[in-house]
Amino acid sequence: MSEVAETAWPPAVEQRASWPAVWSLALGVFGLVTAEFLPASLLTPIAKALDISQALAGQAVTTTAVVAFFAGLLAAVTTRGLDRRVVLMGFSSLLVISDLLVAAAPNLPLLLLARVLLGVALGGFWSMATAVAMRLVPPALVPRALSLVFSGVSVATIVAVPLGSWLDGLYGWRVVFVLAAGIGALSLVLQAATLPRLANLGTARLSTLVDVLRRPGIGLGMVCVVLVFSGHFGLFTYVRPFLEGVGGAGVDGIALTLMGFGLANFAGTLLAGVLLERSLYLTLALMPLLIAAAGLGLAGLHAGLPLEASLVALWGLAFGTIPVAWSTWLARAVPDEAESGGGLIVAAVQLAITFGAAGGGVIYALAGVAGVFATGGALMLVTTAVILVTVPRTASR
Repeated sequence: MSEVAETAWPPAVEQRASWPAVWSLALGVFGLVTAEFLPASLLTPIAKALDISQALAGQAVTTTAVVAFFAGLLAAVTTRGLDRRVVLMGFSSLLVISDLLVAAAPNLPLLLLARVLLGVALGGFWSMATAVAMRLVPPALVPRALSLVFSGVSVATIVAVPLGSWLDGLYGWRVVFVLAAGIGALSLVLQAATLPRLANLGTARLSTLVDVLRRPGIGLGMVCVVLVFSGHFGLFTYVRPFLEGVGGAGVDGIALTLMGFGLANFAGTLLAGVLLERSLYLTLALMPLLIAAAGLGLAGLHAGLPLEASLVALWGLAFGTIPVAWSTWLARAVPDEAESGGGLIVAAVQLAITFGAAGGGVIYALAGVAGVFATGGALMLVTTAVILVTVPRTASR
């Protein structure tokens, strides 16, 4: 197990934690992820308004994911030498512009252009969030700061789709995106008011990404990231068909179960800060194991909606800790190149979304939705074993 020298840790801007600045990062993440998820609940009215098919409207989601993949990898390189405060505010400005362009889009090309801008903002902001949070608080408080930053993801997961659908019914989908732009504008104002000047400490180049991957344990760690997120998204993509087909749940039961997942996910994000201050190693290994138990339990027990909802909530709680845990692992493993490492994690997660959804679809066609959950649970068991073998090389217990 390698140890990170104390002098390698990026110095905090202040002796005391800058919590308002940390909250500004959380609000920025919330605005970005909300904008990313909104089309999932608005495809039908968007397609109707632009006179296109829902399949074409769905490319608004695909476009954002593809661009975010490359933006996450290239953000640190292309903004080398710039004040990180200015860079983050630039990404938040792109979020506002993107949402306003979507709200005004008369056709598909402008819609896709707007979503390209969102992909740049999402991949860039997320790749730098960990590195910036490391400089806003003392090292001992980094896990707690990251749990706050990534709580923005959990809140967006809970509210974006249902709230977007509800507001569309009241005011129309274009107004929904104007309101989303308002969230982005609020985060921009808060960042301007709270973020200190943050000179770039890294020396990021394209070769830096390769250099970071070649460090002991980092490549294997990224494999673990892909595995754990692939398992999750493979399961989550088909949770509704499972609850309908295997669980026999109605619309209300599905809605309550998914709400339980979201609330548990948010609780897990907040709990992560406490767990990680005690043991990063055990947290990284235990959470995929809990998801494995939930997936295999759902596939094999068929014990009715109350137990199934409880297993889904356990899954949500466990997954809530995972983005925070892997970001903390990154902070400890490559403190001197945290931005490049953050870009690698963003890219790994985007790949995992693709692998998980596509792989789940193949298994669904071959073995049905129960087969998806059995396979996903088994993948999480394998992931746990891989983490147990590889993580101690780059993270302390």
